[in-house]
Amino acid sequence: MKTIGFIGLGLMGEAMSKNIVAKFSGTVLVYDVNPAAIATLTAAGAQAAGSVEEIAQQADVIISMVPRSEHVQAIYRQMLPWLHQGQITIDMSTIEPAVSEALAAEVAQKGAVMLDAPVVKSVQAAINGELGIYIGGDKAAWEKVKPVLAMMGCNQIHMGQNGRGLVMKMLHNVQVAGIQNSVNEMLTAAEHYNIPKAAFREAISYGGAANFYLDSKINSLIAEDYRTAFSLQNMAKDVNIMKSMLETSGLHLPGVEVIKGVYDKGMESGLGGEDFCATFKVVKDNA
Repeated sequence: MKTIGFIGLGLMGEAMSKNIVAKFSGTVLVYDVNPAAIATLTAAGAQAAGSVEEIAQQADVIISMVPRSEHVQAIYRQMLPWLHQGQITIDMSTIEPAVSEALAAEVAQKGAVMLDAPVVKSVQAAINGELGIYIGGDKAAWEKVKPVLAMMGCNQIHMGQNGRGLVMKMLHNVQVAGIQNSVNEMLTAAEHYNIPKAAFREAISYGGAANFYLDSKINSLIAEDYRTAFSLQNMAKDVNIMKSMLETSGLHLPGVEVIKGVYDKGMESGLGGEDFCATFKVVKDNA
């Protein structure tokens, strides 16, 4: 493996690709629609690519990290004519599993292999190279790129066939949304019964209901500071993907319906750009 290509240099992609630049002995080709993002990476030691097609022609392993399904589809439309035997593409974006599965089939027709490898945890974890990574697709291909993924994450797990990494990401994020919704509801009830948020959090820590999202968000909730670590609109995207998955499979989970209703109201209220814990305002306003 001589060349790694990285497409998508946003907040997460910048941090992830910088780790590869720092740890990989070969060439790291980078591309983004924003020239300033490319300049940031070339300053860190990467080599600028002039296009997605250039990366598809030259890289042995190609990583993409972009916001939505339509962005991934656009990238692969540009790459597909150039993909060839021996290449491994790794899409680390959070998109609909069915979209990823369809793209993986097209990549296979070119003799290459596509993995889905969405990540969990924060931008800071991406900076530290401590992401969790869920992999779907050919297990032998995953074994080959394990060292590359290890440059970005401290935990990686193979979940099964193409799309299963993304399914696991949805299960993870919707559970996070559900935990936060429970925190929001019980904090609303605590305030109703004249129990301050700080006292509620301390009391919870004495029992079995302690959880990361109460502990990590309590100061923000007390201060009503909803600066974004992970946006409400991104969580809403994942909740809606999960809802679509359930409709397709015929699985009925009432809790997902409740969570979707909260995020729909959050988006309607213009809270999309705030942190997902801003759903507390939705819960409180509708209590």
